[in-house]
Amino acid sequence: MIPQSAIRNLKPEIDNIEAIEVPLLVEAVYRRWGYDFRDYAPASLKRRIRRAVASEELPSVSALQERVLRDEACLQRFLDQVTVSVTSMFRDPGFYRVFRQLAVPLLKKRRSLRIWHAGCAGGEEVYSMAILLHEEGLLDRARFYATDLNPAALDAAREGIYPLETMKEYTVNYQATAGKGAFSEYYQAGHGHVVMRADLSKNIVWAQHNLVTDASFNEFHLILCRNVMIYFNASLQERVHRLLYDSLAKDGLLVLGRQESLQLTPHESCYQALDSRERIYQRIG
Repeated sequence: MIPQSAIRNLKPEIDNIEAIEVPLLVEAVYRRWGYDFRDYAPASLKRRIRRAVASEELPSVSALQERVLRDEACLQRFLDQVTVSVTSMFRDPGFYRVFRQLAVPLLKKRRSLRIWHAGCAGGEEVYSMAILLHEEGLLDRARFYATDLNPAALDAAREGIYPLETMKEYTVNYQATAGKGAFSEYYQAGHGHVVMRADLSKNIVWAQHNLVTDASFNEFHLILCRNVMIYFNASLQERVHRLLYDSLAKDGLLVLGRQESLQLTPHESCYQALDSRERIYQRIG
């Protein structure tokens, strides 16, 4: 057994080697597969890559690079580790309460709605918004574009199947949003899973889109990009803010996560805050 003191002495050397390996890995993934993680926040990215190394039971980041370059199944597992996001249905119930109060009246003024949910992960928050708009009489006039860079996450979101054990938490969240019905009305349960009601997804287009490398693809009345940019460095955040601005209709609404902000971004003056705490903004310029 290696003494703990020896392990502690090795740590600086390992960190120095990883400082070389991690940029080489992300550059290799970009060149081989087109996924660009080069401007992700370094500390968070390194933690996720270390988890990927451990999950693959490999000795080093370099060994992970070798496998990712040659094995597409390993690439998918790598994407699952690097892009994993903490999400749930009606996450942050206070946001949905405020959205009902302030954003819904503005959306009701439009005859049709184009909505982009950027970084939709497994789809939980997309279905949450679909339920809210259904209860507000807006779902039939809305077209959702739910995008993510991870194809496996999109496949799961498209199926709309979730563990039954999560429904207790999601029901509590829903009730805290001033929901207008019973949450159980929106899914069918069986064999340890639930399937979301089909009419909730009839106007949802699930598509792969990479905020890092892809361009604007429509003009939207509502863009939700919550808790995505916290994993980006400042330069990439600026580029994504520019993309979101270019994709938003005049008077359109932009929603960010609570840890994200428009402050010090190039387009800060082009928005007014409908609710600063819940990060709901309206484009004014």
